[in-house]
Amino acid sequence: MQPADLVTCERFPCADVAHDGFAVPGVDVDPSSVRIVLISECAAPDAADDYYAPDDPLFARTTVAAFRDAGEQVSSIADILDLGVYLTTAIKCAKTAYAIAPATVKECSFLLDRELAHFPSVRAYLLMGDVAIAAINAIAVRAGQKRVVPAGPTYKLRGGDFTFRGARVFPSYLQAGPSFFIEKRKREMIAEDIAAALRV
Repeated sequence: MQPADLVTCERFPCADVAHDGFAVPGVDVDPSSVRIVLISECAAPDAADDYYAPDDPLFARTTVAAFRDAGEQVSSIADILDLGVYLTTAIKCAKTAYAIAPATVKECSFLLDRELAHFPSVRAYLLMGDVAIAAINAIAVRAGQKRVVPAGPTYKLRGGDFTFRGARVFPSYLQAGPSFFIEKRKREMIAEDIAAALRV
């Protein structure tokens, strides 16, 4: 299965993202093998930096480093997929400013919901940053449920007992992008959260 064949945006209604940067993973994945879905913020500003881009994309580089910090001997996104971890973004277009509007998160959560529906064996979700948390909350509220992750700073929410569709939820920090190499304490917490998800 290639998620890019199953999830498309027909209207592109969001005003604060770059529609020409629209990206759903075009990787071949066996849905039944996916045990963890890692959701980060948005598509890379440069498509060459997305998770599954060829050569040495930035998102792959920082994510491989995060999994190595968590104790996994991986050297590529293919190795992470072999662990049963699928990587995607909450927002399928690249952002054009620092923040993403709540309306955009809500709109794109429909696409994320459609994407996640194809992975029936998920045991854990890694929500990497506030946008991923907000997107999962939007999906849950739309289904008539309460928010999956309550409001509050991530450092206070980490390690909480949260579930979404029967799977554990781990709120964490964004691991995709250049800031990963700068903030040492957040990098340590990301590694702890990944390791905890892998133990589920």
